[in-house]
Amino acid sequence: MRGPANQPAGAHHRTPARGRREQARTIAAFGLGGLGVLFAVLNVDEVEVNWILGTWSTPLIIVIALSFLVGAGVGYLVARRREGG
Repeated sequence: MRGPANQPAGAHHRTPARGRREQARTIAAFGLGGLGVLFAVLNVDEVEVNWILGTWSTPLIIVIALSFLVGAGVGYLVARRREGG
């Protein structure tokens, strides 16, 4: 007698290593996403920021996000320049 997917009856279903790796990545992605949301919720205080064109009160998470994006952009440009020459 054969079970699902033509496996012998009583055979245990094993998750392939790739499936476990994908599952671990998914769990890690949700964990990091949850940490990001928690970080954003905890950093909503208004701070005075001296922008180039003036000083405004801005939520701290916006300042952090913009700093991250500028840093990532500069890092990308530096890495690209190193690859090219």
